[in-house]
Amino acid sequence: MSISGAEIILQCLRREEVEFVFGYPGGCNIPIYDALYNSPIRHILTRHEQGAVFAAGGYARATGRPGVCLATSGPGATNLVTGIADAKMDGVPLICITGQVRRAVIGTDAFQETDVAGLTLPITKWNCLVTKTEDLPRLFAEAFYIASSGRPGPVLIDIPVDVSREKLEQVSYPERSQVQVAGYRPETGASLPFEEVASMLVASKHPVALIGAGAKWAGATQSVRELLDRLRIPAVATVQGLGTISEDRPYYLGMVGMHGSRQSNLAVSHSDLLLVLGARLDDRVTGDASRFARQAKIIHFEIDPAQLHRVRTCELPVIGDLKDTVPALLAALPNPLPDWSAWVEETRAIHNPKAKEHVAGGKPSPTHLLDLLFRMIEPDALVTADVGQHQMWAAQRASVADPRQFITSGGLGSMGFSLPAAIGVQLAYPDRQVVCISGDGGFQMNIQELATVQRYNLPLKLLVIDNKYLGMVRQWQQLFWDRRYSEVDLYDNPDFVRIGEAYGIPGVLMNQADDMERQLREFLAAPGAAQLVVECPAETNVYPMVPAGAALSEMILEEKK
Repeated sequence: MSISGAEIILQCLRREEVEFVFGYPGGCNIPIYDALYNSPIRHILTRHEQGAVFAAGGYARATGRPGVCLATSGPGATNLVTGIADAKMDGVPLICITGQVRRAVIGTDAFQETDVAGLTLPITKWNCLVTKTEDLPRLFAEAFYIASSGRPGPVLIDIPVDVSREKLEQVSYPERSQVQVAGYRPETGASLPFEEVASMLVASKHPVALIGAGAKWAGATQSVRELLDRLRIPAVATVQGLGTISEDRPYYLGMVGMHGSRQSNLAVSHSDLLLVLGARLDDRVTGDASRFARQAKIIHFEIDPAQLHRVRTCELPVIGDLKDTVPALLAALPNPLPDWSAWVEETRAIHNPKAKEHVAGGKPSPTHLLDLLFRMIEPDALVTADVGQHQMWAAQRASVADPRQFITSGGLGSMGFSLPAAIGVQLAYPDRQVVCISGDGGFQMNIQELATVQRYNLPLKLLVIDNKYLGMVRQWQQLFWDRRYSEVDLYDNPDFVRIGEAYGIPGVLMNQADDMERQLREFLAAPGAAQLVVECPAETNVYPMVPAGAALSEMILEEKK
């Protein structure tokens, strides 16, 4: 019996145990949609291709498994670009499938033709244009292997429409254990200098551990926790590493970086050894790289050698998967270890200024609101955050028990991320509470996905922080550009409650501070989807803040009058 290229694609996805495909149909992927018609794989129709790729990314971030999205050629494929770049920056496994024009007309500027492989080459871990239908099983097997192994990332397969239509009489599917890609060898971590790492740790007086996203992607969260419980040295986390370290640990100081805690930033600045576990050390974490942990030797545990020495030279790289390298370090540690408790107490004694509440006109304070939210949500709730002030306020308060519970766009900082990402998260975990936090600017970038929430009856809780500004840009203009607020006011925002209701999602407006707890409680307890729009004071800022080009120790702690 003959089988079409589109049917081969679906068979490949089934072999990889794909649950969902997030997508949008068009002329060049019609054969794939025809094959999906009777497929057990569930297709989720978003209202924009960017919604599809962010939803697939949310699914991947919540589960650790590759998310899959599908778009047509030309504008369909180009609408995926932001979400692909987002996944590349944050190391998220994605399988992006795009339709392409017929092989015979490629290169002729045919209708909706775009060189998608060339366009996405810098922002994918690997991509290909399929030229032979018989190559589909091998290419899909390679795509899933590359996306999931090593430092995860997005891959893209561009499929001409005639490849999807073409039929074959015989198809051979490779076994996972047989997949090999020429020139691609993820680091295994064999024969690494764990004794030297242990020796450097023992010799240090002021060590600090810095935890990034690598722990969760490696499935090494528990091993990292065991290591830190053994070392009991001050520990800090990046935005993407939040939840790896339990907040009840006396050595945990909180988030590090531009909007990190004062304790974290000063501990790193005064350390003599920095143990980095699965973090890229980008500029939002380091501040001025030339003054980052200036007195510290850096031991950098990293799976991707390309991430080493990019911002600050490390004295000792440890290349490999954290699920292998962290247990190996644990085994190499001497007994007893030095007592670093006095250093921990010194870092804990550093004062973290309490956020000052802004209640202008009796409106709700966004920081107090998020304090309440994280106290009220269910213990296993998953939270997505968009990008901007609300994102940093949420990250500063994200008391979550697992690093997959707080999901946000980190390296790329993509506004419009939170709502479609929350769709992917909720589909992955239909029985868990999912809260989507958005700002009024980012919410409008993918507001059409409210239709997807309603279509699939998803019980998302949608919290919109409405301060009538592009808040983070306004904050920079206030602090560094003499309050020259150029094109950041959103005074003409629509009525978000009525828009949600038009999509069939009930909503409530909160614009007074005196009834916050009751409204939050009712919002979270609402059956099905619900929206809470919170009108906040306009000029509320995120502190602490490390200005661009400053050292971590040069934080702005409060607003200067």
